[in-house]
Amino acid sequence: MALFSLIVPFLNERDNVPAFTTFIEKVAGELREKFDLDLEVVLVDDGSTDDSVTRYITSMPGTWRIVELSRNFGKEVAVFAGLEECRGDLVMIMDADMQHPWTVALDMISQLMADENLDAVYAVRDDRLQESMKKAAAVHLFYWLINFRQRFIVPENAGDFRVMRRPVVEAMLKIRDRRRFNKGLYAWAGFRQKAIGYMPDERQHGATKWSNLSLLSLSLEGITSFSALPLRLVSIIGALVGICGIFYGLKIIFEVLFYGVSVPGYPSLMVAVSVLGGFNLALLGLLGEYIWVGIAETKDRPLYLVRRVHRSGEIKTLDKAAQSAEKQTP
Repeated sequence: MALFSLIVPFLNERDNVPAFTTFIEKVAGELREKFDLDLEVVLVDDGSTDDSVTRYITSMPGTWRIVELSRNFGKEVAVFAGLEECRGDLVMIMDADMQHPWTVALDMISQLMADENLDAVYAVRDDRLQESMKKAAAVHLFYWLINFRQRFIVPENAGDFRVMRRPVVEAMLKIRDRRRFNKGLYAWAGFRQKAIGYMPDERQHGATKWSNLSLLSLSLEGITSFSALPLRLVSIIGALVGICGIFYGLKIIFEVLFYGVSVPGYPSLMVAVSVLGGFNLALLGLLGEYIWVGIAETKDRPLYLVRRVHRSGEIKTLDKAAQSAEKQTP
């Protein structure tokens, strides 16, 4: 029987544990019945500060492992840790907040197994139309920037919710970027992938861990990792400003020589200094971002550190030992 690995990164999801464990019991049965697949669950704790790990340990059914990271390394790295830990022939990545519908997951698995030429199937959110026009415009601009003149296309509104064959997982494990942007890495890796649309379920408990600031930070990671277009745009703008300055200078010289027009002093000087100074500072900041990415990649640090790995077999052994000790106690 082939092995199916379900990778689930989580951060402070204690309230979702009961629903998740019930969900896993359902998943194990349906995978065995419909696809003849055996299930292993790989949970990755991305530095939770609540008792999520303890709750999962005491509640999880079946075969599972919990990779407890030493601190919060970010979801992108937590997913990579799960890929390194899993052993399945087919691997699916889902969130722990129960917003990824199982019906969509079944559809992705069915389509992947029905077509031997497919290597991966990923889900694309269809609910982005509900967002504000400002946010939608920012999203479109972001994807335009990272996809401009690329040999691969990063799909808009796709995420980690996907199922992959083992060769795709092995390929992803070879990509050791420290500043990770998974959406871009999936697209860069290539293979034959297929997209299906879905509407996420409502979050039952807790709140999203993605603030606007964290989303902006992740977007910056994607741009600096996959596109040099911002640097080129700033360079072009700088060149245009310089050319305009040359023509303006020639105009002033011409007016002074032939018409005796006095050269405007302080106002024109302050405008020039402000414009050119602003562009220089913006360019320096942009260069700093790219340089920082390069420095981060050259450091020989591991992507993550593991505090402990909990396994279902160990828990069962401990339970049996505890029961045996209770029986022997007079």
